[in-house]
Parts: sequence; structure tokens; C-alpha cells
Amino acid sequence: MFIVKVPCINGLGKTLGCENAGNELLKVLRTIHTNEGGKIIDVDKLDLEEIHVDNSNLEEANKLIYKNAFEAFEEKPRVVFLGGDHSISYSLTRAFFDSVQNKGKEPCLIVFDAHPDCMKPMKEPTHEEWLSKLIEDGFPPKNVLIVGLRNSWKEELNFIKEKGIRTISLNRFENNYQDTCDTIMEFALGKELYVSIDIDVVDPAFAPATGYPVSGGLSSRQLIYLIQRINKIKTLKAVDIVEINPDKDEGGKTVNLGAKILSELI
Repeated sequence: MFIVKVPCINGLGKTLGCENAGNELLKVLRTIHTNEGGKIIDVDKLDLEEIHVDNSNLEEANKLIYKNAFEAFEEKPRVVFLGGDHSISYSLTRAFFDSVQNKGKEPCLIVFDAHPDCMKPMKEPTHEEWLSKLIEDGFPPKNVLIVGLRNSWKEELNFIKEKGIRTISLNRFENNYQDTCDTIMEFALGKELYVSIDIDVVDPAFAPATGYPVSGGLSSRQLIYLIQRINKIKTLKAVDIVEINPDKDEGGKTVNLGAKILSELI
């Protein structure tokens, strides 16, 4: 498993502190001896790297993230990126898209998020519009699935409808959890898969330390189960875990959940 820390933030001042998440997740990971599949967790034996970015120069930071991510996609069978806020996902998924296209394969993106992140893009996409920028740059919207939406601007809903982006609301989990999980798995069938996990998809009772917490999210157990199933998909190429803010994490709930998710991916 190749794990890359990406301590970049561009969250309109709301995500200051998320740049520290990678180090904190790995500290907690050292206390997890095995994951639920019985895999021994030895942090010292993991293939770890960090993309050293300058958050005062976002243009150069994005170029560096793209370059390093593209190289990782070309050389490694699977990568986990530790943010950082959700703005990092633009450069990461753009590199993924270009790498997959170069190989003549079809990309797929599943996003777990309480928000669609589809506002009108800025020059350097923030955590609020990285996805719309990616789609405007050519990522096929029919191959994008957003799971867990529960707080969207009208502009974002219009974008989702116009582009034909698929979404799964949390109500569907309430009605039939297993069938909904199956639908998510089937969406990725036959495609190269990237999964982006914004921790705010989880209810703030389980993950309070994030920039825009929204009540009524997935439980930590529901997300862990989904991650365990997704991790079995042979075409899974990359996962990012973003928007965890250790500076706001009283009691360590959010970092502990992030480390637990990471352990299940190993």
C-alpha cells in the first residue's frame, strides 16, 4: 500500500488545520494493531511519502500535487492520499483521469460527501468547487457518483441535473441498506475507480472535527462497511481521505475514525 500525505488546503479559511491531518492519522494508526480483516498494521513497513506543498502558492502546489499523483498512478497499483481539505482532490483526480485515459481505460469516481462541491470554479479550485472544475475539464459526468448529499446550493443542484451526475441520498440507505451498497459497487463495475471520502459524509456525532458538519449523516459503522466492500474491488486505484481537522477534534473522534478507515484500506 502506497500512502501519500498531501497537506494542502484551499478552503476559504474554513479548513485551516486540515493540513495536519496526515501526520495525526498515522500517529493513531500506530495504535491499531490489526484491521477487521486480520491484517497486521505496521506503520514502519508502509510505503509512505509526502507531497511538500507551499500553501501560500496554490498554483505551484496544484502543479506539484498533479505531477506526484500522476507518477504514482503510473507506478503503483493502488494509492491512498491523506489530506488536506477537499481542494486536493481536483489535482489528484485530474491526474487519475489523465493516467486512465492514457491507458485507454474508463475512469470512475465515487465521492462520499455531504456537499456536492459543484459551485462555479475559481482559478485554483477550492474545496467548494473542485468537482465542477474536474467535470468541466472533461471527466465524464456519467461516471461520477456522489453519495451522502444533504446540503447543496441551488446552483450546485442545477449543475448536477444539467450534467447528469448520479447521486445517492441517505434516505436510500434507510430504506434498503444492502441494496444501496450493491448499487454503489455496481456503479464501478468494469471501470478504473477513484474514491474520495470527505469525512463530513459521516454524522458529526461520530466525526465532529470538519469544516462544514451536517447532521443526519452516515454512522461510522456504515461508512466502514462500505469501505470494506469497496476495498475488495479489483479496479480500485486510489482513495483520498479529506477534511479532517485535528485542531477541532476534542476527544480525537474524527482522527480516530480516519485512522480506522485507513486501516481498513491496508
